[in-house]
Amino acid sequence: MNDETRQQIALFRYGILAPLISGTYDDIDSKQGFFRDAAKKTYTNPRGDDTTFSASTLERWFYNYQEQGFDALLPQRRTDTGKSRKLDEDMIEQINFLKQEYPRIPATLIHQKLIDNGTITKGEISLSTVNRYINQLNHKMKYTPNKEMHRYERPHINEVWCGDSTVGPYLLIDGKKKRVWIIALIDDTSRMITGIDIFFNDNFVNVMSVMKSGVTKFGKPKIWNFDNGSAYKNKQISLLSARIGTTLSYNPPYSPIGKAKIERWFKTLKLQWLSQLNMADFQGLDELRISLFEYVKMYNQRVHSSLNGMSPMDRFFKESALIKRISQAEINQAFLLEIERRVSIDNVVVIDNVNYEVDYRYSKQRILLRYSPDMKQIFIVDKITGELAPIKLLNKQENSKIKRKKISLTGGN
Repeated sequence: MNDETRQQIALFRYGILAPLISGTYDDIDSKQGFFRDAAKKTYTNPRGDDTTFSASTLERWFYNYQEQGFDALLPQRRTDTGKSRKLDEDMIEQINFLKQEYPRIPATLIHQKLIDNGTITKGEISLSTVNRYINQLNHKMKYTPNKEMHRYERPHINEVWCGDSTVGPYLLIDGKKKRVWIIALIDDTSRMITGIDIFFNDNFVNVMSVMKSGVTKFGKPKIWNFDNGSAYKNKQISLLSARIGTTLSYNPPYSPIGKAKIERWFKTLKLQWLSQLNMADFQGLDELRISLFEYVKMYNQRVHSSLNGMSPMDRFFKESALIKRISQAEINQAFLLEIERRVSIDNVVVIDNVNYEVDYRYSKQRILLRYSPDMKQIFIVDKITGELAPIKLLNKQENSKIKRKKISLTGGN
């Protein structure tokens, strides 16, 4: 089982436990009640099969997560890859993954991929066996029910933060017009804007920047509510949510009701702020950002028509006891991005065309790296302990002055 598949399974397990971890389960004082309720449900796993889990299995996952974090939910690596076996759990998992990623892929190509990646050796599992399972899978995939959708409003702050992006005005930069994007987060209950910023790009790095700012100032929400855009639905956002113990909720396609509050606020923003701007007054993004922040501060402190005479800020801090803060060290670590790289024979990895040097023991290995978006902090994740070790820029001149240790080939003096 490859790392990508193991991570998908871990995220699937986290999704089951998320209501208990993030505190959105109705009776949070009864963990055993949650395990019993969850054990009665049927889940669709990453390979597309309906499955159930015992209460004891869910309890074991939960306490492993509490003790060791998200990595404890990763399935253990197989030790029998390449040995003779029938159509087992690992093979089914890979077949389902390939069919989900490439719905039109034929059985012959899947069979060949299983041979090529060492899951089976030629002659152990016949093409007809694989084809028979794929036919059953195709039959099941035709009857996937649509998810139920309801309008909602949470009774307390920090239960749901809804996030979205909208196009902003054009800025004149070096004689050329450049479109800007506004990314914002709104608390569902108080209507307070908990995070906002303005950028030249609408991507997941900028989304995470706004999320980090919001969590730093106002604690973490139980649920992030986003649409299905690539800036919001990706591996980095999923890992971030799992690290800080929050739940991700995505609106079904073509269903704007799920993010009605943030859409309505963007309309207000454009009517009250953007329509009154003279873009010739702004020389760059920083000046426009200051103007945006001033408007948001005014909005948060102004009485809101749906809050019974209260402002969004008053309503939010009325329940200040519900704010769950995270230490700055935990926030900094949770919001690191994650990539894999192969180390060269001379202990160098390349990130965005920049060379970095790592310890010689990682030579010729694939390593997991976590780094801040500004690239000021880059760490290797130890495969055994999970600890983070910083790496540095390659300095050839400095390396030329290092004296290598001589190896003694005898035990004599």
